[in-house]
Amino acid sequence: MCGIVGYVGGKNAQDFLISGLKRLEYRGYDSAGIVTLDENGEATLLRAKGKISNLEEKLAKNKREDKIGIGHTRWATHGEPSEINAHPHQAGDIYLVHNGIIENYKELREHLTEHEFKSQTDTEVLAALVNSFYGNGKYPLVNAVVQALKLVKGTYGIAVLSTKNPDEIVVARSGSPLVIGVGTGETLIASDASALVGHTKQAIYLNDGEVARITKDSVEIKTLNAEPVSAKVEEIETNLAAIQKGGYEHFLLKEIMEQPKSLAETLRGRVNLEQGVVHLGGPGLSEQELRKIKHLIIVGCGTAYHAGLLASYYIEQFTPEITVETVIASEYRYRNAYIPENSVALIVSQSGETADTLACLREIKKQGTKTIGIVNAIGSTIAREVDGGTYVHVGPEISVASTKAFTSQVMAMVMFGLTIAQAKGAKPGSLKLYVEEIAKMPEMIEKTLKDVEGEVKKAAEKYKKYEHAIYLGRDTAYPTAMEGALKLKEISYVDANAYAFGELKHGPLALIDDRFFEVALVPEGPLYDKAISNVQEVLARGGHMLVITDTDFNLPVDDVIKISGELKIFSPILMNLVSQLFAYYMTVAKGYNVDQPRNLAKSVTVE
Repeated sequence: MCGIVGYVGGKNAQDFLISGLKRLEYRGYDSAGIVTLDENGEATLLRAKGKISNLEEKLAKNKREDKIGIGHTRWATHGEPSEINAHPHQAGDIYLVHNGIIENYKELREHLTEHEFKSQTDTEVLAALVNSFYGNGKYPLVNAVVQALKLVKGTYGIAVLSTKNPDEIVVARSGSPLVIGVGTGETLIASDASALVGHTKQAIYLNDGEVARITKDSVEIKTLNAEPVSAKVEEIETNLAAIQKGGYEHFLLKEIMEQPKSLAETLRGRVNLEQGVVHLGGPGLSEQELRKIKHLIIVGCGTAYHAGLLASYYIEQFTPEITVETVIASEYRYRNAYIPENSVALIVSQSGETADTLACLREIKKQGTKTIGIVNAIGSTIAREVDGGTYVHVGPEISVASTKAFTSQVMAMVMFGLTIAQAKGAKPGSLKLYVEEIAKMPEMIEKTLKDVEGEVKKAAEKYKKYEHAIYLGRDTAYPTAMEGALKLKEISYVDANAYAFGELKHGPLALIDDRFFEVALVPEGPLYDKAISNVQEVLARGGHMLVITDTDFNLPVDDVIKISGELKIFSPILMNLVSQLFAYYMTVAKGYNVDQPRNLAKSVTVE
């Protein structure tokens, strides 16, 4: 959610701020703004409701050559989307942008009687609080920020300017990411490293409880307790091509089509096909520690939760002595759940910044349980706080709807399960088929995407008239159906829900009528005949069914999309590709914004 950018150096600050905010559009927002200072401290504040294009119209009439500034894209929490609620917010000499939520803002506001509040936001309260300690420039800006933050309850990533100090920016974070880009004669700020790509490859990832004073030539970091911090400069691995559409109409289609390559990156160096084993070194667990594992908790939200649930079905197949529990982070963090001895928690997040997942990580660590991250974003908070981890290396996901991360998250977790099984003494032969199919997955993904795209596009055109959908599946096809329903609802706004086939008679059959269509995932396997019976139940009640299968299908359903039957274990992952394409083309057919669905944000950094 929300995006922050900042610049101090020798170039035009307005130009960088606008380009940086455009890079962060995928995070979701409903207003945008920038403020820049000239060498005398005179401020140019521009804000607009809606898209950044509205802000650009204002910028065209207010061009400046200022060399320092901060900018923001806002996703409304406190106060409706409007220009007056947009960031940056001003209080006296202070301009401030903020990601996160200040929980005690009402209490703080009551004491800030000298400031005349104009917005409904918690952020303006924070700006006024900083200004109250600043004393019109009598005290260093960084000190004023620190004093203010000591009174704050909640989460924040902030960047602060003062008209009295037109050569420095102060930034701080607690629970909301901030990255400092280090250049030659310039320093840049962003809430996501993608905004820095093409400007610098050197970055400092700020940790919770840290405050930094930034000039064009220096970065000074301290804790809120004034303890100096030695900044670790890391290399940004993303390149410019990775955050561009590359000839595709939408980022989402590009990211779906990138999955053969992105999964190959996840698997690189981790699969030994000759020996029939996998090598997953990132978790950092010894053979002895792996052998002791009896309970595996998989924690995630949304797509990451579905990936964990699907992986759990597979892990149970070859580690029967392990209990695998997949939980929704936003629920688990508030449960008084008992974690038994010899447990390990897999913390799954594409961004590595998901607020509820991060909170679970911290609670689980308090209980002394080992935590392993399954993360895409290098340098993210979860990646830094887990005991060990595996990067999935899928590259940036710009579209809000996650696609390629799901595929790689499932495979990474399955490989972790295989690593446990190998340590516990499983015979290589018993795992051989799993390893062979994992190695073959990139090739099969590429084949599937080529084979079905045209057929899926036609189906989406046919079903675009519907506003309700039911996704159905059994065993590993059930969590895959859940992910398919999520994709359809989040970008096409179709009311799509998923059910296990066996649950039909417990409620969902009542929904079968002409307002609904059904998507059934029916892979060949031990439960195939049961799934066929369930399909017949739907057809007997007049259902309108699209079946995705990897075998011949002879029932009189409306449509069948058949994928290759070469994979005997992981075919549901190929079926998910069909669901992804179907959601994409359904959204295109309905004329909605594919990459930026309404009300949603890419990285959920607040509760």
